[in-house]
Amino acid sequence: MDAADWDRLTGDGDPFLEHAFLAALEASGSVGARAGCVPRLVVARDGGRLVGAVPLYLKTHSYGEFIFDWGWANAAHRGGIRYYPKLVAAIPFTPVTGYRLPVHPEADRAAVTAALLPAVRGVADDERVSSVHFLFCTEDEKGALGAAGYLPRLSMQFHWHNREGRPFESFDDYLTTFRSRNRKQVRKERQTAAAHGLTFRTATGAELGPRDWKALRAFYVANVERHGGSAYLTERFFEIAQETLAHRLVATLAYRGEEPVAGTINFEKGPHLYGRYWGCLEEYQMLHFELCYYRLIERAIERRCTLFEAGAQGEHKLKRGLEPTFTHSAHWIRDRALSEAIGSFIEREAVAVAEEVRFYGEHSPFRAAGSADDSE
Repeated sequence: MDAADWDRLTGDGDPFLEHAFLAALEASGSVGARAGCVPRLVVARDGGRLVGAVPLYLKTHSYGEFIFDWGWANAAHRGGIRYYPKLVAAIPFTPVTGYRLPVHPEADRAAVTAALLPAVRGVADDERVSSVHFLFCTEDEKGALGAAGYLPRLSMQFHWHNREGRPFESFDDYLTTFRSRNRKQVRKERQTAAAHGLTFRTATGAELGPRDWKALRAFYVANVERHGGSAYLTERFFEIAQETLAHRLVATLAYRGEEPVAGTINFEKGPHLYGRYWGCLEEYQMLHFELCYYRLIERAIERRCTLFEAGAQGEHKLKRGLEPTFTHSAHWIRDRALSEAIGSFIEREAVAVAEEVRFYGEHSPFRAAGSADDSE
């Protein structure tokens, strides 16, 4: 498939839906039969023009999805229902909101969507899957999927948003929106990270040297092993990324002398910045917050980004200025009884998620609108 034709569908803020990222996953073996995640992309054409697509994958497990359905799989097993394989419309191993029914900007979105959804069901029937899951879709897409018989599900992440109307001028300007005690905490954490005698650097992939790229791979593997996870991204992925994704990658790095000792892998496109992977070879107090949040918020402010997504989960992000934000998914379950049980569950879950977001909103570090600045 022509990369330029595909990329016309992706919009101005999603680097993961681009041809280069998806191709790197496939060419590196990060997805494929051995990974239990096989591409089954669906496309729509108007004449010869590509007008829509679905990044669809046939999966034999639920690893790397971040909108969890392990309980559903266990319930299916107890009921004698085969749950795997299933189809997942998402960017593999990437809990980032984006189009899962991307449409050419000059095409009729409703018409293209109406063509894509039956095609997805056709793949589901051909592969005899138990279910189809659109993960981290847009809220509008969730509405369209709900109208087509999918079960809408509500989840939550912590995101940073730039100030509307008058973007932040600097990190200090950003901190003026914090309550005094929270502002002091952030400054103390940054001072602690700086006191280790490390050198910090924020750089694009094109600015990194071979030692930096090697270190990023080592950080990724070290963090996966520390948490008992699976290294979804192969070594070959990092080699390909250096060749084809360097213009989208941003790293924050800490050096002891000239040796990288910790760092993050992030991606950016247009007004959006996405934190993805962190790792360290030595432990330093508060370094995680400095590299994963504060230096990336600084970059977002400098580049007038509107959004910084820092990945899945993490209540600790709240006190660093990332706010609770709804995320969305939609699910079609073939077995009627299982579908009804899951539908009942996600209705109750949505109430709990909404309450959780409300609770976090009440405990954010930000001063209430219009309140006096309780400065030190």
